[in-house]
Amino acid sequence: MEKDNLKTEILKKEIVKIFKKFGLSNNHALISSNALINAELVGAYGHGLSRLKMYCNRISKNLINPKPKIKIKKLSQSISHIDADNSIGFVAADIAIKRAIQNAKKTGIGLVAVKKSGHYGLSGYYAEQAVKKNLITMIYTNAPPAVAPHGALKSLFGTNPICFGAPTSSKIPFILDTSMSMINRGKIRVAARNNKKIPEGVALDKFGKPTTDANKALYGVQLPIAGYRGSGLAWMVDILSGVLTGANHAGRVKDPFDDFTGPQNIGHLFITFKTNLFVNNYSSRIKDNIKRVKKLPKIKGIKEIMYPGQNKYKRFKMNFKKEIKISTIIKKDLEFLKK
Repeated sequence: MEKDNLKTEILKKEIVKIFKKFGLSNNHALISSNALINAELVGAYGHGLSRLKMYCNRISKNLINPKPKIKIKKLSQSISHIDADNSIGFVAADIAIKRAIQNAKKTGIGLVAVKKSGHYGLSGYYAEQAVKKNLITMIYTNAPPAVAPHGALKSLFGTNPICFGAPTSSKIPFILDTSMSMINRGKIRVAARNNKKIPEGVALDKFGKPTTDANKALYGVQLPIAGYRGSGLAWMVDILSGVLTGANHAGRVKDPFDDFTGPQNIGHLFITFKTNLFVNNYSSRIKDNIKRVKKLPKIKGIKEIMYPGQNKYKRFKMNFKKEIKISTIIKKDLEFLKK
């Protein structure tokens, strides 16, 4: 497919300008732009510029509040509850992870719940912020119906990612950020827009038959990882980020691309804590932990046993030196939104 190149900083300014055109403040536009650019740099294209038009559509339909009055309720020195007032998810998550970090630095642990938010991109992006402050973090968010509970034909749970971040003895953090579906929904949407097939074994059509057609998968059911175990984990995330926080849950989160009947009201839960809560030699212990795993005998074709986050870090470093490639479809989106 034909691609044009734009320098990262120029592209970021364009996105900021677009978000400001749709009513976001300069600060909120910059927060949102940084998150989208990060997704492109780590190769998570389903969470990057392919979603820009969707965010702007929802702002124009008053489903994302460009001028939110976000309320932070302090429940204790460690615990905060945020009403995001239907803000764009990037802004709600940015405030939440910063508050969770602040709370953990004061008391050892930070627990922040968010309601009335929207899609916030990559959970790992926020985990990295906590890890840079030498904190361990766990992050949960629910999402629109995509995955069927085990034994059901109809989707109800979102892809509901689980994210865990921990400092290591190197500059590369341990970041596990994985959805509870075989592949994330963003990849299916990108495949649908580009008329490409999806892998076998990741989705069913609306009749419950296996499909590699991305469009049929979007109107059908995505399969969870590990069968009933993945279904159970998706349910767990729905409880933690939806039921617990006061946000939508049990299939009530609105699909940002197709459902314009109201705001998404997504929920997030951010947990951060110090590495020295129980031991004073965390750094040497995590170094030993990773070293022992990496020294294991390797199967044929594997040069190095990688821990979660290493590949993403390498992609980021490699892509950061290059210009972000803009597909023809995304270029059309940018041109349309700039009018």
